[in-house]
Amino acid sequence: MTIDEVIKKLRKLNEQVPLPYQLPTQKEISEVELELENTFSSDYKKFLLEASDVVVGTLEPCTIVPKDSHTFIVNVAKEAWTKMNVPKNLLPICEDNGNYYCLNNINEVVYWSHDGISDEKWDDLASWIKEVWIDRT
Repeated sequence: MTIDEVIKKLRKLNEQVPLPYQLPTQKEISEVELELENTFSSDYKKFLLEASDVVVGTLEPCTIVPKDSHTFIVNVAKEAWTKMNVPKNLLPICEDNGNYYCLNNINEVVYWSHDGISDEKWDDLASWIKEVWIDRT
């Protein structure tokens, strides 16, 4: 599946919640990229701009807004890097009970467990969204 296809599927599955997330602006994404000293991939930016407000199941991917959310990517990344020893070349995109799904420098999604990087990985963000977030819900 492409990123466009999984975003379409996510939007169909979106659950109504009392306080829904908001989609960020391109400017807000750029500010976070600067703060994290990381340039997000085009697929990740597309997800953030078009589907980071989606709620499906219990998995909660990182968000850009609001900044006081427990899913705010800056706080999640800094905690992963400083407290959980996740290498800075991995960008946490989703925290799951102290473990992290991270984008690496070739845009694969890798799973970082308490014990370090595991064998679990997905070829791209769209594959991870489909196989982990959608199919495991």
